[in-house]
Amino acid sequence: QDQLVESGGGLVQPGGSLRLSCEADGFSANAYAIAWFRQAPGKKREGIVCISSTSVGINYYAGSVRGRFSGSRDTAKNTVYLQMNSLKPEDTAIYYCARRISGRACESNWSTLEQYGTWGQGTQVTVSS
Repeated sequence: QDQLVESGGGLVQPGGSLRLSCEADGFSANAYAIAWFRQAPGKKREGIVCISSTSVGINYYAGSVRGRFSGSRDTAKNTVYLQMNSLKPEDTAIYYCARRISGRACESNWSTLEQYGTWGQGTQVTVSS
């Protein structure tokens, strides 16, 4: 069964950094576009970055994280990463990775939840002093 497993969350002070990992199990992560979403208490789940396969090489970022967050892949480890810098209290949320139902490329409507069919269990990120 195809799975995604997130790790790397935790408590960090404002201005700090974290790197989240999303390991694919049962399939090649690089055969799909993979996105990161987050959901804060009482808010809708929002897309923050979509990472196309290395053969496509196009990523999309939400405006709230552009310039601070960066998505990448390690094909040898079958893992997708989210590097988060200059963290703010409003970044506090559960972070999820998700696999697009089909396709290697992120598209302009990449943040639509219905495009994704496999989700990880989530990892908590808390930004607080």
